[in-house]
Amino acid sequence: MSRNQRDRGAAAVEFALVLPLLLLLVAGIAEFGRAYHLQTTLSGAAREGVRVMALHNDDDAARATVKASAPSLGLTNSQIRVTPTTCMTSTATPTATATVTVTYPMDFITDLFGADLTLTGKGTMRCHG
Repeated sequence: MSRNQRDRGAAAVEFALVLPLLLLLVAGIAEFGRAYHLQTTLSGAAREGVRVMALHNDDDAARATVKASAPSLGLTNSQIRVTPTTCMTSTATPTATATVTVTYPMDFITDLFGADLTLTGKGTMRCHG
């Protein structure tokens, strides 16, 4: 057996040992990128929803705006929390703020990093401001 054939065999064994680590690294990068994309989408949708709530004082319109801002996620009303339900301020509370919180359960594609992860986007704005 010549020296070149032995070296090729050694390279194949080394590659077989390193391949699982490389695949795990690539899967981790893909999952992190997907989670980051979903998180920024949720934050943007919550920001748009709270803007509508603060300016128009309509929680149904705020929920619809959140859903329209993130159509690919298929958000439901139970995933969108608007507080308070009205921006009408009284003399006791002259500067009320509206908050929209959106939660989304992210399922991992590879199942290497757990079952799922709950992501949250939150937006807060002063009412009528």
